[in-house]
This record gives sequence, structure tokens and C-alpha cells, in this order.
Amino acid sequence: MLEKISAQSRTTEVDTVTTQIIAAYQSTSLNSDSNLVSIVNLILPLSTSLNQSINRIKSDSKLEEEDELRDDAVRSFNYMVMGYTYNPDEGIKNAANQIMSIFNKYGLQMVNESYATETSLLNSLLADLAKPELKQHITLLPGVTESIAKIESTQNSFEASQLAYNQNKAQEGTYKNATTLKKQILQLINGKLIVYLRAMSIVNEATYGDFVRTVAQMIADNNENVKKRLKKITIES
Repeated sequence: MLEKISAQSRTTEVDTVTTQIIAAYQSTSLNSDSNLVSIVNLILPLSTSLNQSINRIKSDSKLEEEDELRDDAVRSFNYMVMGYTYNPDEGIKNAANQIMSIFNKYGLQMVNESYATETSLLNSLLADLAKPELKQHITLLPGVTESIAKIESTQNSFEASQLAYNQNKAQEGTYKNATTLKKQILQLINGKLIVYLRAMSIVNEATYGDFVRTVAQMIADNNENVKKRLKKITIES
């Protein structure tokens, strides 16, 4: 049976099943059916926009995660070097104080600054820590070299994620709200495509049967996953 896509599907679920249906259609020879082509052509741009909108949301989420990782790296460095300032060995203590004097120019509060400000401060801190006169102090303290490398790697990851975010953000004006796109796609698939395929599978099963069964399976799998998810939420609540 060719079901409609569950209205309780998540945006990402609608995106997935729509992409699958389009790929299945493109692998057939049904492009001679002008009515079907017309329906698919209505769905295609919305599917593309929905996918782009979801990717933008993911970029935003990833940026927050990357910022947390670099904040953790900065905190770890701060507490590690600070601990060495209390070491009874005068050489270690002096080395730690030299490094802390550099770090304190920026301060741990940098992790609470805006993305742009924190990025600028961290790049300046890393440049200061890379100066030749600090090398002997850094190498004297076990784990500090690795801690600085961790700050640098998380900073690089954040900047890469920020670039991806900004690129997506630049296109935001062309994107529609993901929820709106999901609703429009469901209206087209459930209200037009499914209705049309049900009719054509009766009129010409030989031509449309395989494609209809494929679409039916894709939608059935999606709807079953939705049911399981909703059932789990009900049980947990």
C-alpha cells in the first residue's frame, strides 16, 4: 500500500525520504510522463532548499560545539600551568610563572567573549606562546606543549567551522524556513505525487508498478521509524 508521509516526520526525515524518492524517480524512464515530470519539478527545488536549510542549522550547531572544545582546551591549559606555579621546584615554578604572565595578558575570561573577539585573542596568545624565549619554559613543564597544541588544533577547527557557517549564512536570504519547506514538500508529495502514483499504478501497473513499490517502501520505512520514535517518547514521558 502506498501510504502518505507521516505529518509527524521530522524535518530531517522528510528531507531524507524526499531525496530518496527523487533519486528513485531519476533512475526510471518515467520522464516521458509530463504529468509526473511536472510534479517532480515542483518538489525538486523545495528539496534542495530544505537540504541547504538543514545544513545551515547543522553548521550553527557545529560552531557552538567547536567553540566549547576550544574553551575547554584554554581552561585546561590555564589550570595546568597554574598548578605548576605552586610546584616546590624553583625551576618549574619560575617557568610556570613566565608562561602565566603571558596568559594573564589575555585572561581566562576570553572564553566568555564573542566568537570574533575570542578568536583574535587566542591567535595573539598562540603567537606569544610560540616566541623563542618561551620555548625553554614550556618544554620544562610536562604536558604544556601538548596543551598548547590542543588549543591550536581546536582553534583551527573552530575557524574552519566558522568559515562554513559564514558561507551558509551568506546564502540565508535565499533560504526559506525549514519548517515551511517541510510543510510544502509534504503537501506536494502527499497531496499530488502519492495521489497520482496510486491512480497510475492501477491504470498502468506494468509501467509504474516498480517505482510505486519502491516509493511505498521508502515511505513505509520512514513512517515506521516515526512511530517507533513517538512510542519511545511516550514511554519515557
